Amino acid sequence: MQQPTPLRRVPVQQRSAQRLARILDACAELLEETGYEDLSTRAVAGRADVPIGSVYRFFPNKRAMAEALARRNLDAYADRITARLTAPADERLEWRRAMDVVVDEYLAMKRTVSGFALVEFTVPAPDAPRRANYEVADRLLALLAGPLGLDPAEERLRTAFLVGVETADALLQLAFRTDPAGDPAIVAECKVLLRAYLARYLDA
Repeated sequence: MQQPTPLRRVPVQQRSAQRLARILDACAELLEETGYEDLSTRAVAGRADVPIGSVYRFFPNKRAMAEALARRNLDAYADRITARLTAPADERLEWRRAMDVVVDEYLAMKRTVSGFALVEFTVPAPDAPRRANYEVADRLLALLAGPLGLDPAEERLRTAFLVGVETADALLQLAFRTDPAGDPAIVAECKVLLRAYLARYLDA
């Protein structure tokens, strides 16, 4: 189930949406430079070149701002996967290729998107609920259900996707702890493990 938006108000006009995008871009840059603990709404306003009131118009505090960035990251991740997996109508998508794309697009964002290494899909606060992977798993299942002919409401599949996401998350975190660019041997083993585990659900 998708979490409620962390925004105080959703922008309607293009100018307001562009200002929100600048705020989140600045938040991502500063997270990468200073970390979450030293992040401040005032610093974000300065980096985005907007009045501090503009930040508070959208967010009550830095946590809500980081939550919005995490939500934007998840939306961007889903968009990237969709773009990669768009196939001709007469060509059925093969699920192993889909899983490789899911991993590869995560790696690409980890390596190139500002702030993603710290925020990814959740806020790096000590008391943050560890529910992000539930939302990622449900989002991926919903995204792949149509092309793969799956039922996104089937609890067995929801559990399988959650286990897959949690497992891949742990292994890819290990890959980036081993090598700042993501250890290729561990990444390859992650893909092998995902294929072996999900085959019992997706080959049927």
